[in-house]
Amino acid sequence: MATIFTKIIQGEIPAYKVAEDDKHLAFLDINPLAEGHTLVIPKTEVDYIFDLDAYDHAALWGFARNVARAMEGQFDCQRIGVAVVGLEVPHVHIHLVPINGVGDINFKKEKLTLPPEKMEEIAQRIRSNF
Repeated sequence: MATIFTKIIQGEIPAYKVAEDDKHLAFLDINPLAEGHTLVIPKTEVDYIFDLDAYDHAALWGFARNVARAMEGQFDCQRIGVAVVGLEVPHVHIHLVPINGVGDINFKKEKLTLPPEKMEEIAQRIRSNF
C-alpha cells in the first residue's frame, strides 16, 4: 500500500511543495513545529533511511542541504535543525525545522495550525530562494 508521501508524490494528495527534482521532493509539514518546518523525501518509497543505498542516501542529504540553504534567512531562527525519526510514516523523511534552541525540535510539543494562505506564503518564500 502506498504511503501518504507516495500519494503526495503522485499528486493524489495536495502539498505545499518547496523544491523538487527527479528523485526528491520537499514540502511543508502540515503539522509544523515552527513556521517553515519542511519534510524532504526520496521519491522512491523506502521505509528506513539506512536501507537506502549509499548513492541515494548521499543524494538525499545533498538535496536536503540545498533545501536548508533555501530556508536560511527566511525565518527568525539561529539554524535549520535536522531530525530523522522514521516512525510516523513508513517512508524515509528528513525534518528541516527553523530553530533557536534544542527544545524547538521536540516532537512532543504542540504543533502550529496555520491557515492555507500562510502555508502558501511560507512555501513561496522557500521556493523563491531554492
